[in-house]
Amino acid sequence: MRHFNIPVFIPEMACPFRCIYCNQYNITAREKPPAAEDVREIIESYLLTLPQTDASIETAFFGGSFTGLSIPEQNKYLDILQPFIKSERISGIRISTRPDYINSEILANLKQRCVKSIELGAQSMDDKVLKKAGRGHSAKDVSRAAELIKKMGFELGLQMMTGLPGDTEEKAMKTAQEIISLGADTTRIYPTLVIKDTPLASLYQKKEYQPQHLSEAVSLTAKLYYLFNRAGVRVLRMGLHPSEGFLTGERLVAGPFHVAFGELVLTRLWEEKLRSITKETEHQSVTLFVHPSDLNASIGHKATNKKRLKYFYSKVRFVADNNVAKGTFHADFT
Repeated sequence: MRHFNIPVFIPEMACPFRCIYCNQYNITAREKPPAAEDVREIIESYLLTLPQTDASIETAFFGGSFTGLSIPEQNKYLDILQPFIKSERISGIRISTRPDYINSEILANLKQRCVKSIELGAQSMDDKVLKKAGRGHSAKDVSRAAELIKKMGFELGLQMMTGLPGDTEEKAMKTAQEIISLGADTTRIYPTLVIKDTPLASLYQKKEYQPQHLSEAVSLTAKLYYLFNRAGVRVLRMGLHPSEGFLTGERLVAGPFHVAFGELVLTRLWEEKLRSITKETEHQSVTLFVHPSDLNASIGHKATNKKRLKYFYSKVRFVADNNVAKGTFHADFT
């Protein structure tokens, strides 16, 4: 079954902290959150474009700290969605919030109103990194909130960032391992970008902060993806959504942004998988059978993996085969 999110962006709603990297307007290109009554129109317009059969459709509140709103304010949004859920036009609700905005009362209210998934912006599980980022919460706050969310039966998402001030590859890998140990069902991996009109942009201009290079961010995210995938944690996204301001460079100052960042990561992973057959051989051609869902990633962004194999074989073919397990391949040589 295919899954779709109907995104409702609520930039910086209920967030008293200004994280060093954050300017939600420059990220989402939305200056004001939608009024509660506008949410109905947003959902209706999306539903006109989405399949109504063989699909799971959720409404997702992103961009702000949803549970930082008072419960009556939360319910203004959530109650609008109840008729859509009752009629089965959408299957549930997903929210994102801060780990220090979670308690039993909040979770009980969300459960009553059909919220299924809660994503926390953990960002790092290193307190020194969190402090430098201006997050305003600790790693213990993440652990406490994650435990409550799992106990109440929600799907738990823990988002992380790489390349924050004070962060290292070792710390990022440790964050991923702790996310796994907390029982996360899903995660998102966001390499830190330098956005206009943020404290991080000031540090960058003063040469007090250096973002990751694109190749560095891709390499680290590939390692994180492998770790999560092996542990059964679904990676929902890698890299920020390419808003118009990022594409034009109007809002992006620096950092490892690429419109197909996730594709680059999967390409890197498949490069490693295919390395075993990239050596001198007596064979002239190779046909690689992969699961249909892996076809594009195995061929690679701009066919880079296929081109690399052509250094070793005069003919290279990739074939989709449902009998091949996801993430693996079978090679026939001639």
